Amino acid sequence: MKDYQNYVNGQWVSSAKTLTIYSPINDEKLGTVPAMSQEEVDVAMAAARKALPAWRALSAYERAQYLHKAADILEERKDQIGEILAKEVSKDIKASISEVDRSAHLIRYAAEEGLRVYGSSLEGGTYEPAAKSKISLIRREPVGVVLAIAPYNYPVNLSASKIAPALIGGNVVMFKPPTQGSISGLLLAQAFAEAGLPAGVFNTITGRGSEIGDYIIEHPEVNFINFTGSTPIGQKVGKLAGIRPIMLELGGKDAAVVLEDADLDHTAKEIVSGAFSYSGQRCTAIKRVLVMDAVADQLAAKLQAEVEKLTVGDPFENKDITPVIDESSALFIEGLVQDAQKKGAVELTPYKREKNLIWPTLLDHVTTDMEIAWEEPFGPVLPIIRVSSLDEALTICNQSEYGLQSSIFTSNYPLAFDFASKLEVGTVHINSKTQRGPDNFPFLGVKGSGAGVQGIKYSIEAMTKVKSVVFDIQ
Repeated sequence: MKDYQNYVNGQWVSSAKTLTIYSPINDEKLGTVPAMSQEEVDVAMAAARKALPAWRALSAYERAQYLHKAADILEERKDQIGEILAKEVSKDIKASISEVDRSAHLIRYAAEEGLRVYGSSLEGGTYEPAAKSKISLIRREPVGVVLAIAPYNYPVNLSASKIAPALIGGNVVMFKPPTQGSISGLLLAQAFAEAGLPAGVFNTITGRGSEIGDYIIEHPEVNFINFTGSTPIGQKVGKLAGIRPIMLELGGKDAAVVLEDADLDHTAKEIVSGAFSYSGQRCTAIKRVLVMDAVADQLAAKLQAEVEKLTVGDPFENKDITPVIDESSALFIEGLVQDAQKKGAVELTPYKREKNLIWPTLLDHVTTDMEIAWEEPFGPVLPIIRVSSLDEALTICNQSEYGLQSSIFTSNYPLAFDFASKLEVGTVHINSKTQRGPDNFPFLGVKGSGAGVQGIKYSIEAMTKVKSVVFDIQ
């Protein structure tokens, strides 16, 4: 077990108090991380503010060189970091290593995309003849100090997706990794530190939410908050942020809508992959299936066959279903299943739980009076809701408090595009599962699923601001 440190003002530092991180796989002690005090947070924030002028004064090309070096280090250590990540968040080892590798590619792409953030100019005469002598020079400038708060389910990738666009845009970063996932986050930080970033440009914060959670969000030095997590916490972040700009990536209740003309074999494979990868602990996981009555029996049988192929157990054996993040999450999932059972849902695969390991559960004949039809389980449970029309499916989709993603499976593409235009979500997938990537695509949610647009180019734009300088050529 190792005692990890925070990276503050170019130095690795400890705190008087620590948090012990345990593996959700077997309760193994993985290490300790500092439990920072508010005073220590103040020191880190001050270092970031002091570093901002020199960092923003560098050219995008100069900043990009640091990012490329960090990506190289991350790629070299993907196996080592992936092993810790697998232990820390119970993700299968292959996917864990892939996450680190993906993050290195993301950082490189951000470095290159930052070179393409161009300014522009406008002539007043194109709008008003009397203003023809006026010219506006428009450029993008950093917002300042960016607070990046990452979730446990992708502690490296969803950290890098905040950090790299912020840095290439000329901002300095205060990085708060998830508590469960903080070791992985600090190993990511080590790659940035060893890339040679100037002191104060990149700093980390670990600690108890009860002591520093609200404090860092409300901190006067913070200019922009980039948060991924649950919808209730995201709503709290929005209130605490006040008038400062925020980017929120929150929960989802992503639906897969299946029409009569869908290729059911392909559909079943996509749905099961989309619903059960990483044990369903993804905001973009398919969390309910809305299928037309005419093909519901056929689809249910095919989904059952696919679910029964899933393996359960140890992440280091690359099992499909691994323990969820903690036992409280498992108990919440179990409560949703029990409510559905009491109200008449049919188990196509039997529900089984051992501590925080839940076997993949497929529920048929789920109705809209069941909690599982609306609540986000964040686990390996998939409800099937039978519908009689596309209008009924659309109504159920749009009644959700969430609006992240949806899928529609059909061979009628004009109908699919029309349906997509009516869905109240950020992204619609046609004949494929809901998913986040590729990282350069826009990623967003509406309603209770978030605020702002991510994706490398869009994140850079969000974390820079427009400045217009007007002069008169007369």
